[in-house]
Amino acid sequence: MTDQAGADGLPEPPAQRLTTRETAERLGVKPETVYAYVSRGQLSSNRAPGGRGSTFDAAEVDALARRTGRREPASPAGELAFRTGITLIESDRYYFRGVDAAELAGRHPYEEVAEWLWTGELRPGIRFTAPAEALAAARRTVGALPAHCGPTDRLRVAVVAAATADPLRFDLSREAVLGGARSLIPTLVAALPAAGGGGGSGDAARPDTAETTAPPGLARQLWPKLTARPAGEASLAVLDTALGLLIDHDLAASTLAARVAASARAHPYAVVSAGLGVLEGPLHGAASGLAHRMLAEVLERGGAAPVVADHLRTGRRVPGLGHRLYTGEDPRARALFDLLARIPQAAPALAAARDVVATTARHSPLHANVDLALAVLSVSSGMAAEAGETVFAISRTAGWIAHALEEYGERPLRMRPSGHYTGPRPPQPLPVAAGAPSQ
Repeated sequence: MTDQAGADGLPEPPAQRLTTRETAERLGVKPETVYAYVSRGQLSSNRAPGGRGSTFDAAEVDALARRTGRREPASPAGELAFRTGITLIESDRYYFRGVDAAELAGRHPYEEVAEWLWTGELRPGIRFTAPAEALAAARRTVGALPAHCGPTDRLRVAVVAAATADPLRFDLSREAVLGGARSLIPTLVAALPAAGGGGGSGDAARPDTAETTAPPGLARQLWPKLTARPAGEASLAVLDTALGLLIDHDLAASTLAARVAASARAHPYAVVSAGLGVLEGPLHGAASGLAHRMLAEVLERGGAAPVVADHLRTGRRVPGLGHRLYTGEDPRARALFDLLARIPQAAPALAAARDVVATTARHSPLHANVDLALAVLSVSSGMAAEAGETVFAISRTAGWIAHALEEYGERPLRMRPSGHYTGPRPPQPLPVAAGAPSQ
């Protein structure tokens, strides 16, 4: 008998076979990936009748789908799309685990927002503490950098130094990752030199027992690293809210880099390093610095019109305006503008920002984004142009950790797109060194 008998003695129906396209759709991958599964021994295939293409056992495909997790949602634009339960951006608002992010950041300090993002639980009064050994290593390393180094340079080496002080960094269990995150973020803040202190070993190398025993909130720790001006409570509230607002924003470029690293099972410090490497680009974390310089120029020249005109004349986009995910004003900018309006010394910079928006609206209906709001904070508080980038990097570290935790629960190395080769077709002759005599 060629057919096996079932429990009722009747022949079992032949196994359902799927085409390559049907298999790819069921798995949520490209057809090329289906054949990659075959080459790795994760799927078996048979030649389709007539020798055109391959067919796959439906039960085997479904079993692979269960092992690798549910299929990813298709993206109509052909872009990468991953399932995530962290941030939703919808109808010009955004949400952390279903909660309005602007409201959450406005009512809770950064550490509590981070805990909500990581665990889905609110922990009132939680404070992050920098371990003495990691802090000492980070400060020594940061203190050895040349004075001209920027804050992101310092943060990158501080992450590496903190990693070397943590022998348990390769433990990817949830508890270990969260413990390391709660230590790493305050270590990064404490490793930065005080504003105006230069990049030498002085401030960055001195231990501070207050930071290792009874730390204040992270915003209060970060403020003196950004400006030499004293911190008023209203200004601290703006900084703390900014930290909370910027923790995550779906799959931004740096977050995608962090998830790729986590997909390869890199430890959390390496995940943060990957995020920092992308963040420094002028189209991402460094964008607030461009807005800072523009606002400073508007204040110096007495109005936005000549500054906006210069940008348009030279073909440059006006910094701090527009966002591909929002049709109206960035909700993060709106939340920060509301707080900045309560600070008298921020009034000139805030008026300059509104002048930029109004002037540009004559040419293009663009709305303010969070970079412009960060620029108002940095300009009005006597911070350097790079301050917004520092705030961004410190804040987003928590978001990268949240995404790493999600990615550690997915199939390893799932982010392996196929290259579309456009070079010369083989076989090509071996290359010959320039100037060598022809054979």
